[in-house]
Amino acid sequence: MNTTSRRLISVVVPTRDRPDYLRQALASIRALEGPEFEFEILVGDNGADPRSVEAARAFGAVHIAVATPGAGAARNAGLSAARGEFIAFLDDDDVWMDSHIRPHLALLDANPELDGVMAQVIAVDDEMRPLDEPWPVRAPREGHTLVQSMLSGYYPQIGATIVRARVRDEVGLFDERLLGDQDWDWQLRVARRRRLLYTPGPCVLFRQRPPGSYDALRLRRLGFGRRVFLRHALPEWRVFGSVKGLVRAYQNVMWQYYEYFVEAAAERAAEGRPRKEIWRAIWGAMRTFPFRAAYHLVAPKPLRKAFLASLAPRRHHPPPPVVSAN
Repeated sequence: MNTTSRRLISVVVPTRDRPDYLRQALASIRALEGPEFEFEILVGDNGADPRSVEAARAFGAVHIAVATPGAGAARNAGLSAARGEFIAFLDDDDVWMDSHIRPHLALLDANPELDGVMAQVIAVDDEMRPLDEPWPVRAPREGHTLVQSMLSGYYPQIGATIVRARVRDEVGLFDERLLGDQDWDWQLRVARRRRLLYTPGPCVLFRQRPPGSYDALRLRRLGFGRRVFLRHALPEWRVFGSVKGLVRAYQNVMWQYYEYFVEAAAERAAEGRPRKEIWRAIWGAMRTFPFRAAYHLVAPKPLRKAFLASLAPRRHHPPPPVVSAN
């Protein structure tokens, strides 16, 4: 087959010690190659598992060791080395669907002035079983209304985004100081400075962690989420129409964190979990919305119910029975 006319698309994949997930991700990328284009896969790895190197080699990817921690640094390693006409992304625990890439390229080819395209994702569990309908259900297609949406609770998933290579030169790299939400920050820069288009159509299976299983990660991202919002929302305050609109957008952005901690507290209380686990979730809610959480601790709300349950005597579960080896 003559491949000289095939277009080159660079795909940036950050990874850290998740070789089994990485293999799934890389396999889903290679599965989409065809006669019209080929992939240059760039794996930025700031982990230490040698199986990640083996996975990259098995799928013909370029493995780049990265000393700096964080997904931003891993993405930058791949982004800096990309040689393709277009640049796409995929996190190591997600999977591209068959419906990815070609619809994006069709839009970019039909609109030369367009700098990038992003689409929908489907949330799945660890076994890749769908958890919900394609998300977002709807979003503004472009311009100021798209930026407003992205600053009001719509987090575009980086794996559903493809941009022209020129975007890297005009917008720059990911902010490595952000150990969370650096992908949201980068996509906001693209949307604010260049022409980015949202199009409906699911193209990525977006793996979710079990609810309530990542308090530390949520708490860390909480601070970075605030920073990214203020970095972009304050210069764009006019798109919200008023200070009240700006405050409402902030609440929408932070609501995901608050909801996570309230639900985690309620579930742990219902399960009779140790009080320190319940209090950790309540503390997360307080960190997110202090005044709202304080009110919900005295009002007849789930957070108050969880707090009162944590003060009750703990249930003692009997030890599991000893099973004879005979």
